Amino acid sequence: MQIIKVVNRRLVKHKHLCHHKLCNLAATLYYSTKRGEFQSTFIDKNPSRLTIKVFTADVLPIAAGYQPKQVEEAYWAREKLQKNLQPKSSCKRGKYRMLLPPPNVTGNLHLGHALNATVQDVIARQNRQIGYDVEWIPGTDHAGIATQVVVERTLAATKGVTRQQIGREAFLEEVLKWKAEKGSGIIKDLEKLGCTLNWSQEYFTMDTKQALAVSVAFERLFDEGLIQRRNSLVNWSCALRSAISDIEVETVDIKEPTELAVPGYEHNVLFGRIYDVAYRVVNENQSNETPEEIVVSTTRPETILGDVAVAVHPTDPRYAKYRNRGEVKLQHPFRQDTIPLVFDVAVQQEFGSGAVKITPAHDKFDFELAARHGLNSRQVFNEQGNILSEFPEFQGKRRFVARDLIVDRLEELDLLREVRPHQLQLPICSRSKDIIEYMLMPQWFLSTKSMAEAALSELNSGRLQILPASHELEWVRWLSEARDWCISRQLWWGHQVPAYQAYDTQGNNCWVAALNEQSAQRKAASILGKQELKLARDTDVLDTWFSSALLPFSVAGWPDENYKAQYPLDIMQTGHDILFFWVARMMMLGLKLTGEPPFRRVLLNGIVCDAQGRKMSKSLGNIVAPQQVVQGASLDSLKAELQKSCTAGIIKPSELKTSSEGMTKMFPKGIQECGTDALRFTLMSHNIKNHFINFDVDACYTNKLFLNKIWQAMRFTLNSAKTLNVSLHDFETMDGVTLSMWDRWIIGRLAEALTTCSQSYTNYNFHLATAALKQFFYQNLCDVYLETTKAAISRKDDSAYVNVATLTACLSWGLQALAPFTPFVASELLQHVPLNIELKLTQFKDAKLEAEVADVVSICNTVRQVKSRNQISKRHGPKLCLFAQNADAEDVLRRHLNQIVVLTRCEGVELELLNEESKFQKKLNFFSTAGALCSFGISLNDEFAVPETKREQMVNENKKKLKKLLNELQKYRLRVDNEAFQLMADSAVKEHFNNRV
Repeated sequence: MQIIKVVNRRLVKHKHLCHHKLCNLAATLYYSTKRGEFQSTFIDKNPSRLTIKVFTADVLPIAAGYQPKQVEEAYWAREKLQKNLQPKSSCKRGKYRMLLPPPNVTGNLHLGHALNATVQDVIARQNRQIGYDVEWIPGTDHAGIATQVVVERTLAATKGVTRQQIGREAFLEEVLKWKAEKGSGIIKDLEKLGCTLNWSQEYFTMDTKQALAVSVAFERLFDEGLIQRRNSLVNWSCALRSAISDIEVETVDIKEPTELAVPGYEHNVLFGRIYDVAYRVVNENQSNETPEEIVVSTTRPETILGDVAVAVHPTDPRYAKYRNRGEVKLQHPFRQDTIPLVFDVAVQQEFGSGAVKITPAHDKFDFELAARHGLNSRQVFNEQGNILSEFPEFQGKRRFVARDLIVDRLEELDLLREVRPHQLQLPICSRSKDIIEYMLMPQWFLSTKSMAEAALSELNSGRLQILPASHELEWVRWLSEARDWCISRQLWWGHQVPAYQAYDTQGNNCWVAALNEQSAQRKAASILGKQELKLARDTDVLDTWFSSALLPFSVAGWPDENYKAQYPLDIMQTGHDILFFWVARMMMLGLKLTGEPPFRRVLLNGIVCDAQGRKMSKSLGNIVAPQQVVQGASLDSLKAELQKSCTAGIIKPSELKTSSEGMTKMFPKGIQECGTDALRFTLMSHNIKNHFINFDVDACYTNKLFLNKIWQAMRFTLNSAKTLNVSLHDFETMDGVTLSMWDRWIIGRLAEALTTCSQSYTNYNFHLATAALKQFFYQNLCDVYLETTKAAISRKDDSAYVNVATLTACLSWGLQALAPFTPFVASELLQHVPLNIELKLTQFKDAKLEAEVADVVSICNTVRQVKSRNQISKRHGPKLCLFAQNADAEDVLRRHLNQIVVLTRCEGVELELLNEESKFQKKLNFFSTAGALCSFGISLNDEFAVPETKREQMVNENKKKLKKLLNELQKYRLRVDNEAFQLMADSAVKEHFNNRV
């Protein structure tokens, strides 16, 4: 018997100074198998010796199959026990800092959050393995608008009241109750996902520490003149009565006249039409002649009340006659005044009549054009979207009700020329589903031009890396076109703006920013020169993105100077959809307020979609919660969750039916239990850098079966050790052990997989690591190598001990590489094997051997495919005959006959050189080629019979294949026989084509 060298643990420790040990060092090992099914293993952890006492039992210390729930429960039991026992490593490489993008407190974790958290957890675990002290900060976001909308819906659905009815203070109490309930649920979901976050540093974006940072940041930027208050055009939600950010605006393509539900309206509103309205030219010299008119085209006739001009392009020939006149005036149809005709190159001549009405108070294009021509704005709607009192004929009417009234009135005045279908993009509030109204409102604006230039410089200088690099163009585009940022919102939930308006007795006033009223009083007194002042704090709150943009340094303690010990981050990982709204703003404010960038590397992941590539949507019914995948869910429970969301006001009753139908179509039998590890592994099996990531629940279940395959490999190895009367913990080194070709091959495959994993961590191509691990465990270890060891282990041959040692080494190192992706099952299985098996992986990289074994495995797969295709089973007594192409091929095949018998599942195998009479000299039922090394035949017993119809079908199929092969053969021979090819091609290319022949 080959002796396996057992060395002292102390020696191994010195050889692997910085090797990370997973946390399984507790005296008693906690397995997921129920207590009483086996006797445990006790390890004496005295550092001066290694004593392993195995209490043998009839049952293996591992369940019959992988059961995610039990494995995860055992993991948490070990974690709880080992929390205070985990040894401190003496080879730390320093700090590695990350920040989890804070999930909103509006609900439970969704798959997008799960992807984000899993990516970061894999990075954290891998960096801990190589010796870093990882600080990964968790937290939740107050999500101003999103939270307020959901709580308002819940109040309406459960209590039948609005926030205005109960008042601001009572409403904020309701929001805090919601936050306490949902926030704790999010934290639990993150823990269940296995995230190794620093929970002691958990934050909430509206806690005391964050509130101070937000107020200080606002005050400093205000005092520097970067924050100012002014009237400007903003995205306004009449339903919310608040400005909203661009990211909260969705666009709906209207292809034809379409009715849509609008909040606050009993009936649907029709969109997708354009109206031609005539403006009559005022000409004092005209008497009874037909007045001239200019026809404008508009999709928004309700805003005609606020028109201040009509604009045309200066080169438009239709209006050339007006170029040489003095001021051209047009009569407003509803006001007793006139408006001017202006010429501007921004007007699109192709749109309608080429003439457009200018309403600067309610349109971005019009606002900019009016500013160029010095035109004043006229507001039409109030905050609720109702017509102002300045227009008594329509006063108090809702904007889309007023639209119909105005169109009718225009027709009465003989000014309506045509109404026709028109395609348009309708801006909609993603939170309230209200139609966005552009409104001139007093707001707080942050000037971002200088900060954007600094953030842009970080990328251009190479100090900042964005992965994937394709998003660098987006970074440049956003920051090059950066405009002033509207940072105020007219909400009740959020950070109240730390700004005060001060008045003196003469009516003079000013705005000041301060942390409290006393400080504001002092600042205002110095500006107005008086001590007797009245102060009123702004009731608006700040944009959620403003507080989020401070997180890299606010969570570290800023403005306290001690923040520098935890700043900056080593990496910022998040979704590509918020590259500008969050990542760029973090960079801008980080540089501005700390003088140092908050991170040097940005890793962006794609958006999680369903298996068909559709975005997750309530209306489609394809939204799946991570825990539904982990624990499994029946169709009834999935529908019950939808009903629960509808009752709580999270989704509308109109959405419930379509959601339920979509859910039924996608998951007619519900969702099978997959477990957390399978969910994590599936998410990381995608290229996270892709723009979209299609998540398939079925693929997740397949990965659960893959993990069970590894589980069974561990069971086999444990059972084999029991058969040989050894403990797996006896194996501590493979150095000096005589290995067979197949032993060396599998260790070489392990080395290749570990190399791929190492490289994938460096460039964040995690999908390559999961693919390499899946290939190694599934196709190399379980399906091939393990099968080749069974006979020797069963016979207790001398080689069996080496086989078990090799299996142990492969499982130990392979599971440690798999651990960042699947921590629960890896932790469970790694209890059964030593972690520090000495293995010099570079010695086992043998390209020639790998190619040889790959050829043999390919032959075996071909044989098994023929058997499967023709339903050949063990009862047919299949015997294999290999016909080597040449003497070299015969030598190669002869070395692996024992393995070929096992892998092809045949009763025996013969080997001889191929000649034209080979297949006729033996009674072969099937004959086929199997690559460059050989052809093969299969002979069967009398129990096998092929029906005549099937035989004819097989003959016809083979004739087709033969014809195709002959054509390919002719092409290859022409290539090989070509003189130029023989002269110019290298040996590898020649060998490839000869093998193809």
